Amino acid sequence: MGLRTPLFSEHERLGARIVPFGGWDMPLHYGSQIEEHHAVRRAAGIFDVSHMRPVDLEGSGATVFLRDLLANDVARLCSHGKALYSCMLNEQGGVVDDLIVYSRGLNRYRLVVNAGTADKDIAWMRCHGTDFEVVIAPRDDLAMLAVQGPDARTMAERLLPAAVREAAMSLQPFFAVEGDDWFVARTGYTGEDGFEIMLPGDHAARLWQALLAAGVKPCGLGARDTLRLEAGMNLYGQDMDETISPLESGLGWTIAWEPAERDFIGREALTQRRDAPDRRELVGLLLTGSGIIRNHQSVLNDGVVVGEVTSGGFSPTLERSIALARVAPGLGDTCAVEIRGKPIPARVVKPPFVRHGRICIDLKG
Repeated sequence: MGLRTPLFSEHERLGARIVPFGGWDMPLHYGSQIEEHHAVRRAAGIFDVSHMRPVDLEGSGATVFLRDLLANDVARLCSHGKALYSCMLNEQGGVVDDLIVYSRGLNRYRLVVNAGTADKDIAWMRCHGTDFEVVIAPRDDLAMLAVQGPDARTMAERLLPAAVREAAMSLQPFFAVEGDDWFVARTGYTGEDGFEIMLPGDHAARLWQALLAAGVKPCGLGARDTLRLEAGMNLYGQDMDETISPLESGLGWTIAWEPAERDFIGREALTQRRDAPDRRELVGLLLTGSGIIRNHQSVLNDGVVVGEVTSGGFSPTLERSIALARVAPGLGDTCAVEIRGKPIPARVVKPPFVRHGRICIDLKG
C-alpha cells in the first residue's frame, strides 16, 4: 500500500481506479479518462495533486542559496507572489528535479517539487544548504488541488476565502497570493488557465466536495498526462532525469546564463555542452500513419535509429497520436517511429500541440 492524500476516501467514494504513482495511491480516472481530458479543455476539472510536496525556505541566506541551487535565477522574482519554473541540477548538469518556486517576500520562498523525488530533493537541498543561513521546511500538513480549464477560475471564485478571493481573481499568470493558511497560484500543468490551491489538509475534502457540487469534474492522473503532453510539458523521469540536461530536454529557456558571474550547480557542465554540435534535442512528433506512439519507441530517419520517444500517446483533442522525442541534431521535417517492428511515418513539429484550447500545429502539414 502506498501513501495516501487527505482526499483518498473521496476518490474511493467516486469509484476511481486507484494506481501506484511516485509512492502514492492515486486516482487514474473516475470512469472515462477522455471525458475528463475534454472537461478540462472545454470547461473545468479538478485534480488532487496533494502528492506534490511544498517546501518553504526562509532565512537571510535563502536567496543566495537558491541562486546557487537552481539553474534559473530567483533574482528575477522581483514581485511578491511571482513564480518561476526551474530545474535543480547535479554537478554533471543532469536534472535532479524540475520545480516551481514562489517568492513570498524578502528571503522567503515556497518550492513545489515532484512526488516521486520529494525525499531526494529535500535531502539534496539540506546537503547543499549547510553553508547558508536558510531553514528548509517541508509542508507535509498541506494538501494541493489543481482546478484547471477555461471556466476554472470563475467556478472556484466563490469558494475561495474572503481574505484571498479578490486578489486571486486579479492574479496574472504565474503569480500567487496567500491568506488564511491558503496559497492560491495561477499556475498549472494542463496548458489551460486555472488555480493550484495549497491549503491545510483537513480543509481539502470540503473544498473538493464544493467544487464538485459547483459542476467541476473530478480528473485523474490519466487526463493530467494527456493534457500536459498536448501542452508540451515535460514529465520528470521520462523527458528528463539525473542523466539528462535541460539542454537536451527542451528546457534551455529555463537556464539563466546571465549574470555570467552566478555559478550555480551544474553550470560548468552545461557550458561545455551548450554549443556542442552533437547535442540532442527534444522535438514533437505527430504520427501520420496508423498506430499509437508509446514511450521508448525508436525514432528512425531513413531506417536508421536517431532517437527515442520520451513521452507518447493518443491526443484526445487532436484525435491523433503525438509524442515528445529526444533525437540527434539535424532531423528534418519527417521521420518514422518503430511501432511493433514497423516504421510508421510521422512529422516533426514544435511543441506545444495544444494550449488554452487552441490547436497550435498544422494537422494537415
